[in-house]
Amino acid sequence: MKRIKNVVATSLLTVVLIGGTSVAASSIAKDGLYSSSDSAQVLTSVNNLAGGGDFGDKDDDVKLALFRSPHSLSVLPDGSILVADTESQLIRKISGGKVTTIAGASATKNKQGFPVGGLLDGKADLSFFNHPGGITADTAGNIYIADSDNNAIRKIDAAGNVTTVAGNGVQGSADGAGKDARLNHPSDVAITKEGTLYVADTLNNAIRKITADGTVSTLNALSVRTVEIVAGKKTSAGDFADGALSQAKFNEPSGLALDAKGNLFVSDGGNQRIRYIDLTAGTVKTVAGSAFSKVTNSLYETVSPYAAGDYADGAADHALFNRPLGIAVTSEGGLLIADSLNNSIRYLYQGKVSTVAGEVDQYSGESNGIERAAKFNSPSDVAVAADGSILVADSFNNKIRSIQLYQLPADLATDNSIKVVLNSNVIKLDSFAEISQGRTMVPVRAIAEALGYKVTVDDSNQIIQLSNGTTTIELTIGKNEVKSMQAGNPVAVVSPIDVAPYITKDNQTLIPVRFFAEQIGLNVQWNSEHNTVILRN
Repeated sequence: MKRIKNVVATSLLTVVLIGGTSVAASSIAKDGLYSSSDSAQVLTSVNNLAGGGDFGDKDDDVKLALFRSPHSLSVLPDGSILVADTESQLIRKISGGKVTTIAGASATKNKQGFPVGGLLDGKADLSFFNHPGGITADTAGNIYIADSDNNAIRKIDAAGNVTTVAGNGVQGSADGAGKDARLNHPSDVAITKEGTLYVADTLNNAIRKITADGTVSTLNALSVRTVEIVAGKKTSAGDFADGALSQAKFNEPSGLALDAKGNLFVSDGGNQRIRYIDLTAGTVKTVAGSAFSKVTNSLYETVSPYAAGDYADGAADHALFNRPLGIAVTSEGGLLIADSLNNSIRYLYQGKVSTVAGEVDQYSGESNGIERAAKFNSPSDVAVAADGSILVADSFNNKIRSIQLYQLPADLATDNSIKVVLNSNVIKLDSFAEISQGRTMVPVRAIAEALGYKVTVDDSNQIIQLSNGTTTIELTIGKNEVKSMQAGNPVAVVSPIDVAPYITKDNQTLIPVRFFAEQIGLNVQWNSEHNTVILRN
């Protein structure tokens, strides 16, 4: 499915796409290696962590367990991972290689076979939720959930009891104490060390505050904007304003994350922006995103409740998003962003936005792989595991995915010689590699055999053939070309190369590693700091 560049929809989109949490992460800028062809692209790999991909609520080993549109994540101090399994109406936990259910139940199913939600407090295994969204935990082990379709904030205490902290199932917009307050599809929660809860009250276009005694208040100005999507019928919509918090306006805020200063990042999904609330100064500013309509010379098109979504990396004030949802602050002060309709994981750091992982053209899909070769389908939240890897709630793939920063092998030599690694393994070369005309030349037999190819040499014609049974690559000493042949297809594809293979004075045959590796589908990077060629599947 091709990415959606422009979003013109009702607020029901956010009802489906929800998420967000805040977790400290390892330092991407400090610990990551960057692409030799794109200095902004950190090297990563994406894999499945939990979920078989089919719809379901089966508890099992992580590879066999099933989810239904998991939308929010939170990592506990012991390293276990909480999951708001939204369409299953359950709160799940990933720990010790298994997925278990810690709260939630359902008495009936709808026509599609999905569990029907409800609102019921009590023992965790007898409690009801209705499309639980954002999830977080305090230092005492209490878990808080933005129970979206119940228009309520719920709590699971350490003893396994579920109670309602704010709201009572009735949609509305009212401050007050506990169940007297009214919310409208809250999508995320964040909690301070002191126990103050902040709520992204999405369809009220508001940021709410809940004090430890349960008092709910509204921090920003509510929108009065309306749009006429259907002739003769107007609907309310969010708005945009930076400045004093009391006068600031949002458009379906969907993700929250507290930074080290105790201030809030907000994923302002309907405005395609990342906002920042300085709670001490009482101000709001935009820190990333620049959606703007040249037609109306304003943020919105005439009949749209939302700013138009698009995609662009680069300077934060020129970056573009497409319904950003869940966010997480890193230890270095950056912000991970689940850019849902761009099917990408983005990173905001020091005034720049880059893409950590996600298909290069923002298409949806389901595949593991390295950075821009991996595919997601409406990722709705991000968090960071105890080992520093980035977790993704890959909502429409019904999976929890894991993104690891690429690291060079621990046993890589520290001398100045040229090294070659394949994924996480050092390739042992039978002679020295060298640089010729700006290209890294490596001994043919060592590199080919490490990649699973058989080497055949025709000395009389100085032809080298590398074969793995289905593919044969043919190089000739002194010729700037390579022939590639597939089994059953006698036609050879001839491709030019910059540097021809040659024989050294030590009688070693060297070939250009980049061209050969790319011919067989490997990604090639050069790490100048360690004089290392990095080959990855």
